[in-house]
Amino acid sequence: MILILIIWYVPRYGQSHLVVYIGICSLAGSLTVMGVKAIGMALKLTLEGQNQFKYFQTWFFVVYVVIFIILQLNYLNKALDTFNTAVVSPIYYVMFTTLTIAASMIMFKDYVHQNATQIVTGLCGFGTILCGTFLLHKTKDMGSNPSKLLPVVHPKSDADCKQTSETTKVTVEI
Repeated sequence: MILILIIWYVPRYGQSHLVVYIGICSLAGSLTVMGVKAIGMALKLTLEGQNQFKYFQTWFFVVYVVIFIILQLNYLNKALDTFNTAVVSPIYYVMFTTLTIAASMIMFKDYVHQNATQIVTGLCGFGTILCGTFLLHKTKDMGSNPSKLLPVVHPKSDADCKQTSETTKVTVEI
């Protein structure tokens, strides 16, 4: 899928569609996490006395992780150069999280040892992350200009304003 995105979609849609660059970054990121899990297991077994670094597969995963980290950083920088950071970050976060959970479910079958309550709780937490990211994205500009948040109310006439000697008080009927 990453190769299809790089070869076919980047030249055609990369500059106009954020999902192309973010898709490459998210896919590479989720596969990086899986490679790091494999390296972590190899390190654990090596520390327990069973050297795993004598096998080709361990070194394959080390090279694999390095290549995918470089690929991920390259396309994340392209996305940040092309699109607004406030848009790239939340979309990348959600796609990366989604694809990492999916890859972990496929590769390690984490769901097999969970009961229905644990699965529903995990899905609710994931839904909360999605909703929170959506709300952050939709409300990111609300704090920058207070005049957009509250309407400006002007007094109806001079009779509605009362002056004192020290300060000017404005009373407004709403």
